[in-house]
Amino acid sequence: MTIAWVFPGQGSQKPGMSDHVINLPGAKERFDLASQILGRDLLEICGVDGCASNPSSDLNDTRNTQPALFVVESLLIDELKRQGRKPAFLAGHSLGEFVALYAAEVFDAKTALVLLQNRSELMAAAGGGAMTAVMGFDRGRLESLVGAAQDVVIANDNSSAQVVLSGSLQAVEELVNQLSCKRAIPLQVSGAFHSPFMSDAAKEFELLLDSVHFQDASIPVLSNSEPSPTGESTLLKNRLKMQMTSGVRWRETMDVLVAEGVNTLVEIGPGNVLSGLAKRSLKGITISQIATSIDLGC
Repeated sequence: MTIAWVFPGQGSQKPGMSDHVINLPGAKERFDLASQILGRDLLEICGVDGCASNPSSDLNDTRNTQPALFVVESLLIDELKRQGRKPAFLAGHSLGEFVALYAAEVFDAKTALVLLQNRSELMAAAGGGAMTAVMGFDRGRLESLVGAAQDVVIANDNSSAQVVLSGSLQAVEELVNQLSCKRAIPLQVSGAFHSPFMSDAAKEFELLLDSVHFQDASIPVLSNSEPSPTGESTLLKNRLKMQMTSGVRWRETMDVLVAEGVNTLVEIGPGNVLSGLAKRSLKGITISQIATSIDLGC
């Protein structure tokens, strides 16, 4: 059995998701660490016992979403490792790439949270632009339109039948109007993520990355900007530098994992976005989810 762990990004958060991991060893300490770094109570924002005093919109603020998802997913990873489990490959969708690097012991939880605090603030401040999810389309037609358009790119190439476009509001709307598709859903985001619109934010984030020491990965990681497995620390850092402005090549990531002999895919984190994509795109692969301490037998 060849196993890959994959980690979801923004969009998978749920109010009260901390309830399902707070009983794990080190959970309160991890949330306290995140709260100290962020300067606000992340556990309260997530909602304990389903009774968050803050509205769910606080959790949906990217400055809270990114560290919150990291904390939840990292705690699940820690427990899996305590149980002696280890995959052959790791990959994460957008924010999930940071979780994959943590799982591979490239950096520790504190470093990850500092990086995500800065990343989320830079992304939130880089206003302007829009993103739209598109489903059920002709791939050739889509690529032709994107190639001919200005100010719009494929931000998330999630599967053969689902992508997310990113760019200026006008350019995205014009392209969608020219594309015959089953559904087009504008996303509620503050900017054109994973596109050249993030170039200023990416340059600033790159300076922070240069100051952080990366270890070689203990497990090969597939990056969003280059979905080929590697454990080499310099390469992983360089790929992460490109992540803000380049697309998430998730369709290719899944193809590479299959080519590498992966026959079991485990989504670790709240929701089932990545599991759903895999079920529709991959054949002969066992797919499972670990979203709570109950799934871990705790």
